[in-house]
Amino acid sequence: MEMFSQFINGTGFVSLSWGNLIMLIIGIIFISLAIIKDYEPLLLVPIGFGVLVGNIPPVAGMALSVYDDGSVLRYIYYGVSEGIYPPLIFLGIGAMTDFSAMLSNPKLVLLGAAAQVGIFLTLIGALALGFTPQEAGAIGIIGGADGPTAIFLSSKLAPHLLGSIAIAAYSYMALVPVIQPPIMKLLTTREERLIRMAAPRSVSKRERVIFPVGAFLICAMIAPGSMVLIGMLFFGNLLKESLVTDRLANTARNAMIDIVTILLGFSVGASTSADHFLTPQSILIFALGALSFCIATAGGILFAKFMNLFLKDKINPLVGAAGVSAVPDSARVVHNMGQKEDPGNFLLMHAMAPNVSGVIGSAIGAGVLWTVLVK
Repeated sequence: MEMFSQFINGTGFVSLSWGNLIMLIIGIIFISLAIIKDYEPLLLVPIGFGVLVGNIPPVAGMALSVYDDGSVLRYIYYGVSEGIYPPLIFLGIGAMTDFSAMLSNPKLVLLGAAAQVGIFLTLIGALALGFTPQEAGAIGIIGGADGPTAIFLSSKLAPHLLGSIAIAAYSYMALVPVIQPPIMKLLTTREERLIRMAAPRSVSKRERVIFPVGAFLICAMIAPGSMVLIGMLFFGNLLKESLVTDRLANTARNAMIDIVTILLGFSVGASTSADHFLTPQSILIFALGALSFCIATAGGILFAKFMNLFLKDKINPLVGAAGVSAVPDSARVVHNMGQKEDPGNFLLMHAMAPNVSGVIGSAIGAGVLWTVLVK
């Protein structure tokens, strides 16, 4: 009878708190959004299931969670807490990214840069709300809509906020099709949304090979703190564009990035135990992250409108919304918005230019913040 009583007391039902229950519901919602709505399923399914795993009440004396010494999950989470997984993700992104759209129309790079305004304005807002400079920098990077960059910077500046920031960043990445369209419609007129842009020029192999080498040297010299992320991004791109390392490029953009995405998403989700995650501070981070993402989207659109004051060949302002680094989802949203107004207007390749430049911009922004705010 004593053994039976011990078994009952050791079940999760006995120790289940309201906080755990709320987080379990959130995990199920994430999985449902991924499967039913097809919102970033490669991210939300691992994260959602990780949330379920992380909120089963632990048994006293057993190392089960990412926070317990000796736990298997702690070893998997080590790649998140030490910033190991994000550079590997960037290697895979580089190996699957085509920078031709950006190289064919370099002025669109400015839209990716303009979208980074969300990072720095949110940093100022977080400081005003009482966060430390390091915490504010880690929170602000959510506005780049780049999960790996947010995780990398948080692990360096504010590791105690890592779980909240990672979930916020990936949530807003997944909700790009929901968050961005209303902002895009609010800030543009129908006439602007109907603008057709000239087809991108053809980019030579020489340009595509020189770009990752030259761009890495420039970016790393400007912001040495971005060297790891930028270096892996452009190394992956060089593997792709050189055409002599196809096997390595295929491994980086397929098997490797899939494995790392599974480990990263699952372990980030598992870190969201209610006692660590359901705090006023986490809720405030989510609110600031949403604000940051909205400002970044608006910044790209408004800067495109500003550029049109001086350009003969006008830019469709919708393209500016792709300046956040949610690749390629933001570019797809821009294309779909353009198609709703004019089915013959193809904006996808144009939108990819600020989209990929946004990846570079957010990594440089993270490098600058790390350099300035490191203790």
